[in-house]
Parts: sequence; C-alpha cells; structure tokens
Amino acid sequence: MDVRSAPFAYATSHRIDELLVTFGDGTHLELLRKSLATPELAAGRPAWVVDPHRELVAYQLLADAGLGNPACLGIDGEWLLLEKVDGIPLWQAAGTEGWINAARWLAALHARFARNTPPSDHLVAYDARYFRSWPDRACRLHPEVTAFTSRYERVVDILTTLPVTFVHGEFYPSNVMVDGKRIAPVDWEMAGIGPGVLDLAALVTGWAQPQRDAIISAYGNVSPEALSAAEVHLAMQWLGWAAGWVPPAEHARDWLAELGLAAERLEL
Repeated sequence: MDVRSAPFAYATSHRIDELLVTFGDGTHLELLRKSLATPELAAGRPAWVVDPHRELVAYQLLADAGLGNPACLGIDGEWLLLEKVDGIPLWQAAGTEGWINAARWLAALHARFARNTPPSDHLVAYDARYFRSWPDRACRLHPEVTAFTSRYERVVDILTTLPVTFVHGEFYPSNVMVDGKRIAPVDWEMAGIGPGVLDLAALVTGWAQPQRDAIISAYGNVSPEALSAAEVHLAMQWLGWAAGWVPPAEHARDWLAELGLAAERLEL
C-alpha cells in the first residue's frame, strides 16, 4: 500500500492534508487528514470556542443520522481521517439550486436533533452567556459597533426563547460541499447546541432579497424577527472574533455593513 499526501486546497485554520491511498491491486482511496491540535491561528479567540475534541464529537453524533454528511473513518493520533467528498464548495456553485438544497439539508439536521438534543459535552453552548460575550469584544476592535450595543439585550432575549437543536455553528458556503444533489457540510469546529436559526442566518448572509426569500422558504417557516436577531449576533461575533483575524478573500463579508442591515430589519 502506498500513501501520498499533499496540502488540501480548502484548508481551514486547522491543517488538512489530502491523502491518496493506493492498494496493491491498483485501486485508490482519497481521504482527508485533519489535525485536531489547537492551531496557532486560535490565538486571540475566546478560550471557550477552542476545543480539539468538538469536531470528533460532531462526527460521532452524525454517524447514524443518515444525512449524507462526510464520513469520519477514524482517528490517527492527533489526526481525524475523513471521507473526501467529490464536489465543490457551495460558494462556487452557480445559481441558487445548491443553496436551496443546503437549506433543506439544514432543516433536516435541525429536525433530526430537535427531537433528541445530544449532551453538550465539548459542544458550544449557544446560550445567553455566549451571546452576551461578544458586544464588548466587538466594541474594542470596532468602536463603530457601540451604537448597536445599547439594545443588544433584545437579541439575547429573542434567541434564548427559541427551541434548541444541534447546530453546525458556521454554516457558511465555504463549509458546505456540494456533489450533485448531495450536501455535505464540513468543518464542525463550532458545532453546538442552540437555536437552528443561527445556521440559517449564516447561509443567507449576503444574498439579495428574492434569492434570500427562496433559500429561507426551502428551510421552512422561520420568524423574520428571529432570523434578524441571529444575523445581528453573527455580525457581532465576527467583529469581535479576534484582533488581526482576516478570512480568505472569497469568504470575506463586510460585517459592519451586515450588522447595520440586520439591526435595521430588527429595528434595533
């Protein structure tokens, strides 16, 4: 058996290698090997968002969910061995079909775990304490945010009254692989227990109204107030994420602008 590795093109803050395994009979198997070690890029993030075991727990929870997510094939020391999904990241998909399918996948995930919310060990608790932790951090890094903080408690009140389920935590198009009709979210580093609207807000960020409405409709019935509150929170979170944090250009958002738009919709 021969194993060759190379850096994966869509690596995150954690190191990811692409493995090509060639067996004696000439057949091949493509895998991803993702480091579970805390990355240097985690410096500056709040300590509670970093847990090297979280992603493994997420894949264990998803193993028998029947949702088409990538398979976790095991652990090799401090490395997670994952199925390499053939396909492209959602942000590269033309049109809205992939996004609508992703919204339907998301609805199925949330429905599946709303009936049986898993234990929260190692998972992020998206609760009042979590939501309240971001405005001060955001204000220190972006003083312009101060104008939105006086009524931020309304965001907390809205989000903490919603039913909770298992959430991805970063359901952005860069973390969703599309292979035909198959939707296969990756990078479960912020998986947790919280209101499902957090994932939907991440998915629809940046879309114009007609396409946004189509994606939301594919997910199902959702309160516009709850969605706007989730969008305010996400913008506040990323503005307070870490000093010097800059996402890749193709994944970047103008979070100050997104905060303003979501606050306006919420009449914050």
